[in-house]
Amino acid sequence: MYLIRGLQQRSSGKDANIMATRPEITGRKTQSTVTLMAYSIEQFCQAHGISIDLYFKMQRQGLGPATMKVGSRTLISVEAAAAWRRERESDAKNFTAAE
Repeated sequence: MYLIRGLQQRSSGKDANIMATRPEITGRKTQSTVTLMAYSIEQFCQAHGISIDLYFKMQRQGLGPATMKVGSRTLISVEAAAAWRRERESDAKNFTAAE
């Protein structure tokens, strides 16, 4: 195998395929190596398996995660998301213990 201008060629005698390796040619998405330090509201909801409507309902009830404004964006830090999960777990334990 050898590379030619971003293309990879297999020379296997009778079958010489040229395979594109660049994402703009293949249409494949590249894997990001950047670790998220904050979620958008949509990302937070997807990561926690809740709807956006439920997120805003919980925020109105005072049960949502702590948020921060960055410019016009509302973000939720990974630490705030972890604290929110711990609070929800604690409330669930207290609720079942009260029954």
